[in-house]
Amino acid sequence: MNIDREQLRQYGQTQERYHEYMKRRNREEDSKMSQTHRLENAKRSIWVTFTKEGIHKYPAALEDPALATGDEYDVSFLGYPHRHTFHFKVQIQVTHNDRDIEFIQFKRWLENLYKEDVLELDYKSCEMIADDLYLQINDKYPGRFVVIDVAEDGENGCQIVYP
Repeated sequence: MNIDREQLRQYGQTQERYHEYMKRRNREEDSKMSQTHRLENAKRSIWVTFTKEGIHKYPAALEDPALATGDEYDVSFLGYPHRHTFHFKVQIQVTHNDRDIEFIQFKRWLENLYKEDVLELDYKSCEMIADDLYLQINDKYPGRFVVIDVAEDGENGCQIVYP
């Protein structure tokens, strides 16, 4: 078969030079290694959500002039006990993909911390509630990266990252 170089180029069948071949193969191998490296070194976590009804108050709001302003920014009403539905989102580090921590079991355990009165909402801020919850999580799952969001009525809240 006697096909000249111009015909091969026309059909996209030019023979790859050795140097170009090696560069292409190195890029392909680097890409595979990079993907494997990224998978092996990925930071893995799961998250669950749940809600808890509670009553709290902010006693300082009654007397602090920065809070009891008497104008449209007045939040002195927060000094009295009031109801919220607290929304929680808890993210926790896992070490592998096959249910290191099972979602449903983790969620039920967290909910039970409040049912069994291990944790109380009392008159705490969202940040205080998150810290209390973290201490329980860290006792059961020590040394793991944890992120906790606590929001009042799913509207305003906090997020605390525990590295």
